[in-house]
Amino acid sequence: MRLVVVSIGRLKQGPERELADRYRERFGDIGRKLGFRGLDIQEIPESRARDAASRISEEAAAISAAIPEISVLVALDERGDNIDSAGFARHLGRWRDEAVANTIFAIGGADGLSPDLRRRSKLCVAFGSATWPHQMVRVMLLEQIYRAATILAGHPYHRA
Repeated sequence: MRLVVVSIGRLKQGPERELADRYRERFGDIGRKLGFRGLDIQEIPESRARDAASRISEEAAAISAAIPEISVLVALDERGDNIDSAGFARHLGRWRDEAVANTIFAIGGADGLSPDLRRRSKLCVAFGSATWPHQMVRVMLLEQIYRAATILAGHPYHRA
């Protein structure tokens, strides 16, 4: 199964990009051994529309265009479920075992994801009840993907 993070906005050079790259590389090492085909990042430019509804709509269209037909969609949204790392790992492991071709993680821009994308998602995840900048959500998601792989591998990185 291939994992793809589709994110509105670009991570510029700096500590966030370095941390995101570190977790992505770590996942690559362990993920291949677990049957994952890769972890890709697709950055989509932020909409320049004047109003929030138009921005959300334009960004949703761009995200939707990046989702292959045979995919599981995971929405990152502040209204999502708070699941623990072991539960997150179980989802990834189950989709891998079911031979899902692609798992797509969608991170919206400053105005969030469209209701349509949230409805289409197989899983909607929040990292707590706080609102996080989408750049930080990407780093936290990549860490959780890496952590899920270590849980599936029985690696000691995750200590419950």
